[in-house]
Amino acid sequence: ATAAAMAGAALAHVAQLWSLLDEMAENEPQAYRRLLRQQAARAERLRAPPEPHLCLRARPAVGARLPGSGAAGGPLFINVCSWKRVPAPEGPAEPTPVSAGPLEEAAGGGDPYSIVDIAYNPDVLQRGDENPEKMEQLIHLTLKFVEERCNLTLTSVYTVESFKLKGSLEAMQQRLKGKRMPTPQLGQSTKKELTLDQLLHAIEAEDSSRAPALLKEEGVTQSGAHLIKEIASTETPEELSTPVYEMITLKDANKKPLKIELRVELPKVSSVSECDLRISEDDIIIEVPEKYKLQLDLPELVDEETTTAVFNKGQRVLFITAPVAKPDP
Repeated sequence: ATAAAMAGAALAHVAQLWSLLDEMAENEPQAYRRLLRQQAARAERLRAPPEPHLCLRARPAVGARLPGSGAAGGPLFINVCSWKRVPAPEGPAEPTPVSAGPLEEAAGGGDPYSIVDIAYNPDVLQRGDENPEKMEQLIHLTLKFVEERCNLTLTSVYTVESFKLKGSLEAMQQRLKGKRMPTPQLGQSTKKELTLDQLLHAIEAEDSSRAPALLKEEGVTQSGAHLIKEIASTETPEELSTPVYEMITLKDANKKPLKIELRVELPKVSSVSECDLRISEDDIIIEVPEKYKLQLDLPELVDEETTTAVFNKGQRVLFITAPVAKPDP
């Protein structure tokens, strides 16, 4: 089979899978909710923040000056971190993915120094913990990567500090995560698992915008220690259009609100799998990456647990039905 034929067959298979998911959403909502809860749990693991693993003290070469050090010879602390979001190597001979933060000058008084944060998949660091030789190779590659990325020269001498992190945990995590679009704020008392939860594509999208930087370690012959590939850790905000929508409140004979119905036109969407829907008792947020964003305050408090969402593929319209919450007795 030709490559084109194989690619066409793969795309047809993917389209069939999405079609089955759409049918499940319409015909087997309970099974669909279970599937989404499983995917949401996996997404939550991938959203775990970077954690400190070890800290290296590196030294600039003679005559070299680190940015912000104020004087030649100021040390550079490299926070080597564990981050589930960084992929593991695809194979023994494949590059090791790495995510890096910016090189920053230390704040505050005392002797000047700089900090840079480097993150690997936890499995990569675990293998290093189990094999000192692999850890030494990883450290050597890390130093060469920092030199190349930060345009500086370090000596081959380094120190593994007794502490795991230089600086604050919050600052390290913010440097590695980079600039991100603000997350819609939902009340903590009302935020729950939803009928249609976030899907996983946002995570992959965040890690695909920067061209990889490859570094080869000279003189190393063992497979699996040759290359480091940098992945993107930042997200560029994009202008998202507001879709056309209609929201009505249905009432009983006594004009008591019964449910809220929302109709949202999504002409650029072909499958419910593209939509991220978050519902609290007082608002609804709909996002389609790179296409749409809609955030609405609800006129009545609703029961998010029994709210349903159905996407009509023919009309390309999302229908949401949210029963009004019953007052507390």
